[in-house]
This record gives sequence, structure tokens and C-alpha cells, in this order.
Amino acid sequence: MPLQRREREARRAVRSDGGGPGKIVERPPRRRRLWLGWTWRRWTLVTILGLIALSVIWGALGYLSVSSGVSDANKRLPKNVRPVLTPDSGLLLSSPTTILLLGSDHATGKGSTGRAVDQHSDSITLLHTDPGHHRLYYLSVPRDLQTEVPGHGQEKINAAMQFGGPRLAVQTLDALLGKSLPVNHVVIVDFNQFEKLIDAIGGITVNVPENIVSNRFDCPYSTQQRCLQWKGWRFHKGPTHLSGHEALIFSRIRENSLDPSWTDFDRQHDQQLVEQATLNKLSSPSLFFSLPFDGNSLLKPIATDLSTWKLLQLSWVKFRSGKSIHCRLGGTSETIGGGAYIIGSSENIRVIDEVLGRSAPQPPPKGEPYAPGCIVGANSNY
Repeated sequence: MPLQRREREARRAVRSDGGGPGKIVERPPRRRRLWLGWTWRRWTLVTILGLIALSVIWGALGYLSVSSGVSDANKRLPKNVRPVLTPDSGLLLSSPTTILLLGSDHATGKGSTGRAVDQHSDSITLLHTDPGHHRLYYLSVPRDLQTEVPGHGQEKINAAMQFGGPRLAVQTLDALLGKSLPVNHVVIVDFNQFEKLIDAIGGITVNVPENIVSNRFDCPYSTQQRCLQWKGWRFHKGPTHLSGHEALIFSRIRENSLDPSWTDFDRQHDQQLVEQATLNKLSSPSLFFSLPFDGNSLLKPIATDLSTWKLLQLSWVKFRSGKSIHCRLGGTSETIGGGAYIIGSSENIRVIDEVLGRSAPQPPPKGEPYAPGCIVGANSNY
């Protein structure tokens, strides 16, 4: 019977070395072997270690590529600029620093005919970091703001770049803002070469402040008939992902048919949005892992004194920041000698205090398009 057979088999398995009746020998299970005799656990461990090693190697290669591009960007900055920059008081990781962003669109490409020798700074923005409070301050300076340009008297502030290059631009900003907000670093951007850079970093996301239908320029169609029927470039309000060409178009819009109050002040703001979004991408830690290994051409539109190590510190500060505050200097619009100027307001002093964290941000009065002020968050029209 089956029951008796099982009992006989159990008796045969009883140990004969004195283990006693009923004690059954347990045979250890056989471990399953895979290819090369390795178990699945060993293969899993080797795979994980291999992926870690590959990530480290890939990141190191990306870092070297970026370092090469940054080194060339350092060489493109005129040698006379560094002596007028105020040294940092410590590491960017822990100490406040101020970075001047200068944008210029002077080339002879599409949309810029006749500006080959024009070196005016089309956009002027200062990025002030406050690592201790995890805040970033963006201070926009109107390019038509009248100020004292050292050696040239009262001029539009963007003329400093034309008269004496970035060195004079830094000196003019230092004289305007005072010793409380000195310029520590500078980044100069050539908008005409921006297209390839933005495409290389996978495009940028810009928070478009309002719906836009631009004036007609750089028609995308090949026939004149289609261009005559074309209404202009369209951009919708809200976060918008832009390719290099789209970002260049966006930064050059001079008119908005949907907003009769559109001024050149809005165009400067759009250029600053493009600059800030690109800087965010360039200072992102993921950049060193996702870049194609061509750092020289990637950073070709940029000249700066920032080193790769300081860019890494800046990326960490930006990653840790929980709040962005967007400010602008301003005043009243006046026509002087046939040219449009912005005459600075005494409220600009208050704005500088707000950038330094000495007072709470105050928005500009409504209905005054050139008034100074600050807005917390990224949804500002600065």
C-alpha cells in the first residue's frame, strides 16, 4: 500500500551513525547556476556596479567636455575685465554673489541687418544669490536708463558697452548700484550665436508673460506671397518650450499686435527670460551627464570669468533655492534730444535694498510701465 511504502522509504533515510530513530537526513537544495557558473545574485551585483562605473565615466567625460568649453569662454572675456570685478567673499555655496548678465545682438544675420558694429548691451540683468536664505534675486536694468558712464557723462546705460566694452559696463553698474551690490562675475551672451547653444542643451522653457503676435520679421516661408499673408510669430502665454531658433525669434520681437502698450522694455524682458532659462540649463547638474562631448562649440556664444567649479557651485545654489524674486530698476520715460530715456526714480534705492534682503519685496504701482519694484515668483513681467 502507498502508506507502507512511504514508511519504508523514511526508515531507509534514517541515519545509521547513531543519530537515533526517526532522525531524517535533510539534503541541501542544489543552487541553480547560470551562465559562467554565476548565480543570479552575482550577476545582479555585477550589473549594478557596472552601471555605477559607466555613470561615473560618462559624468567625468561630460565634465571634461564642459571644462574645455568653459576654458575657451574664459579666454574670450577681455583681459581688462577681471581687475574691475569684486572678488567673492567666500565660496558661492555659502556666500552671496552677484553675476552680471549682458546680452548683445549685434551680428549681421537675420533680423539684425546693419548692426555689425553695434556693441550696445541689449539686456542687462544681475543675478544675486543668497544661499543662507535659499533665495535668488534677478535685477533687471532698463537699457535706456540714464546714468553716469565714467568718462562719458550722462548716457543710456547700454552705451557703456559700446564706449568701453564689458569693463566699462561693469564700472558703470558698480557706480550706479554702489558698494553694497558690487559685481563679482560677468557672463556675456551673443544672441546671434545662441541658437546652436540652446539646441545643444535640449531647448529651454520660458514662461511667456502674455499672448503674442509679433511684427513681421524673419518670415518662415520661402515665397513672397505667403509672407504677405503671414500675420507674424505667435507665442502663447505660460510655460513654453523653445528651440534655439524659436528662442532667438522670441528675444527679437519688437511689437505685439495683441498689446498696443508693448514697448522696447518688453523686448528687453523677453531677452532676459531667454538668458535666465539658458543659465538655468547651463548650471544644472544634469548638464554634465547629458551633454554631447563638444564643449568648445557648445559654449561658443558665451564669454565669462566663471570657472567650471564655480558653475558647479552655482548649480547647487540654484538647486537649493526655494524662492526667486524678480526686481527691476525704473523711473519715468522722457524724450531727450530725440532719444527715449528712462530717468531713474528715487525708489530704485529701495529696490536695491530689497535685492539685498534688507526689506520685503514691493511690486511697482499699477499703470506705471517703467516704475521700479519687485515681485516674488517666476510669473512676473520682469
